[in-house]
Amino acid sequence: MEPAEIFEICREAIYVLLVVSAPVMGVALVVGLIVSLFQTLTQVQEATLTFVPKILAVFLTLSIAMPFMLQHLYELVNRIQDKIVHIQ
Repeated sequence: MEPAEIFEICREAIYVLLVVSAPVMGVALVVGLIVSLFQTLTQVQEATLTFVPKILAVFLTLSIAMPFMLQHLYELVNRIQDKIVHIQ
């Protein structure tokens, strides 16, 4: 296997990692921003208020986006397996 092929696999894996994690990270960021804004405006500094909404939003996002995430991971694994099979 050539170094260029290894570099291409690594680049593709990093891209898939970013695409797969983007929905969850985006939702966590937006919910965290909303909760922080709410805490700032109301001056309620409850510790559980920062974590519970984020946990629920991330869980809901994972349950909705799981088919999308698994599809991308499945395609990446298939491409890597094809490259492994064709190693001479």
